[in-house]
Amino acid sequence: MAVDYAVIVLYLASMLAMGWWGMRRARSKSEFLVAGRRLGPWMYSGTMAAIVLGGASTIGGVGLGYKYGLSGAWMVFTIGLGLLALSVFFSARIARLKVYTVSEMLDLRYGGKAGVISGVVMWAYTLMLAVTSTIAYATIFDVLFDLPRTAAIILGGTIVVAYSTLGGMWSITITDMVQFVVKTIGVLLLLLPIAVVKAGGFAEMKAALPTAYFEPLGIGGETIFTYVLIYTFGMLIGQDIWQRVFTARTDKVAKWGGTVAGTYCLAYALAGAVIGTAAKVIYPKLPSADDAFATIVKDELPMGVRGLVLAAALAAVMSTSSGALIACATVANNDIWSRLRGLTAKAEGEHDEVKGNRAFILIMGVGVILIAIALNDVVQALTVAYNLLVGGLLVPILGGLLWKRGTVQGALAAVTVGGLSVIGLMAAYGILANQPVYYGLLASLAAYVAVSLATRPTDPAVLAAWRERLAGRGGDETEPEAPAAEAAPARS
Repeated sequence: MAVDYAVIVLYLASMLAMGWWGMRRARSKSEFLVAGRRLGPWMYSGTMAAIVLGGASTIGGVGLGYKYGLSGAWMVFTIGLGLLALSVFFSARIARLKVYTVSEMLDLRYGGKAGVISGVVMWAYTLMLAVTSTIAYATIFDVLFDLPRTAAIILGGTIVVAYSTLGGMWSITITDMVQFVVKTIGVLLLLLPIAVVKAGGFAEMKAALPTAYFEPLGIGGETIFTYVLIYTFGMLIGQDIWQRVFTARTDKVAKWGGTVAGTYCLAYALAGAVIGTAAKVIYPKLPSADDAFATIVKDELPMGVRGLVLAAALAAVMSTSSGALIACATVANNDIWSRLRGLTAKAEGEHDEVKGNRAFILIMGVGVILIAIALNDVVQALTVAYNLLVGGLLVPILGGLLWKRGTVQGALAAVTVGGLSVIGLMAAYGILANQPVYYGLLASLAAYVAVSLATRPTDPAVLAAWRERLAGRGGDETEPEAPAAEAAPARS
């Protein structure tokens, strides 16, 4: 394993080096939180694909393939569909808003008053997403170094917190590009063909496994529908995803770069399912389906290649973790803390803004590590996060983008009713049940429409300002531009 260890250690060291490099670029709030809004199509596509394809998509996707066959691709497939829908229908408008958070968008659309409540819901979602990604380090480092769970979480979490705190979105962007390349090589170009060959090829796989393993809907229609509600709709409204949209240089980059990333996700989904199906042939009686990825990597890959593929899994987890961490800190600082203190962006200088956001990443990062150590059930934590996100925020966000009659009172009612309904239904049916997100979403929609129609329409001046921002006029245009020589490396 010496060569494999060397590959992993070199990878981790490069992440820290890129964090140090990013610190030199992050001189303003815009640079620190959204990479100066200057990413071109190549960088934008790579980083967007990196953040949405995390440990659940890699280790979990292979595990679903092991359990259900090719239909195990549906979870990651719905993530790709969500990213495609976001990119084609909404990303151009989102990029033109020139904001930093989803709550800022809600304030612009509805005329204020929705920010803190929506910010709390979004903060809870991004916090749990960061926690569950951090817990995934334990599985990978256990395979790599036989580390105890707590030590593995501290090691992986410290590295992510360090480079995220140093350079903000610039560090995360550069590291995500490396992680995207490592994942592509490790999973798509190496592990996928090797796994199929080791299983004897597709003909042998079909002969060895039940027919259900090769049926497109074998995982079940209700499960697929739930995946669409949680993951496809979750991609449309998550702060971690929107914050990447804000990094696009133009609205066209956001649209077409995101479309490329979404298409890549579809291919990644199928690859994970095929790898899992091959693992079922090779290891028909693993104690847990989630062990399939680590087992096939450890036992079937040659030295060096094994290290690269494990680095790919680590890259997947770190991408999601760092993206969720900066999203969590951005919401905590800009949507909750600053509003509670009665501050605005104009009340502090740019230099203080960078320091403040850097401090919040560090604080949130330490909190994430501590919660990850204390928490055991990852699936339940992630389910709670997505149920709250979709049940509480989907309707007011999409309603604000699509229905001009929606009002701030309707938005607040939707967040409150949807969020409380989801919590109550999870208590009644169980956290992992499908009913909470189904009925919570319907309750949120009913509250939004009823209250909006029962209250006065949004002030025409607010709607006029909103249309101006959607047209790309206004926003943080006063942000200082980097010199041309500095900006060039960020373009692709």
